[in-house]
Amino acid sequence: MSSDKPESSRPDLLWAPWRIEYIENAGKYDGCILCDKPAESDDRANLILYRGDLSYVIMNRFPYNNGHLMIVPYRHTHEMHRLDDAERLELFALLEKSRAVLEQVMHPHGFNIGMNLGRVAGAGIDTHLHFHIVPRWSGDTNFMPILGKTKVISEALERTWEKLYKLFHSLNK
Repeated sequence: MSSDKPESSRPDLLWAPWRIEYIENAGKYDGCILCDKPAESDDRANLILYRGDLSYVIMNRFPYNNGHLMIVPYRHTHEMHRLDDAERLELFALLEKSRAVLEQVMHPHGFNIGMNLGRVAGAGIDTHLHFHIVPRWSGDTNFMPILGKTKVISEALERTWEKLYKLFHSLNK
């Protein structure tokens, strides 16, 4: 197919068909996805990497970076003060376990670890608190997110899940 536009003036296209699910379903989910996914049994399909007694580790289906994980209490709450000591302890233990697994599998240069409390603070799911852990590499912020408002995720979620799942289950609880 030919075009009258010179090749240098045509925009580059980035094919990311997996994003359409997020775009089409944003704000349309009834219930709490962070309660519903662990209630199902297919951890692979739901990207659940590890189940603790009081909390679990799940991959972010719409990640900021490869290996973007969330550590989530099973109990539904959006208020940190409602967590009991055992829940807090396990959340932090799984946060550290997640960091160690990501370090060993993905070899990042650093991490962003945090929690967005409330919609105005950036929480996409603001009714069920959860920690984010995002591996970072030197130079992983380039022209794509800055100029093109596009993030490149270089590995399929399912492939990353396989690598991380094996290591999560080989380490002691």
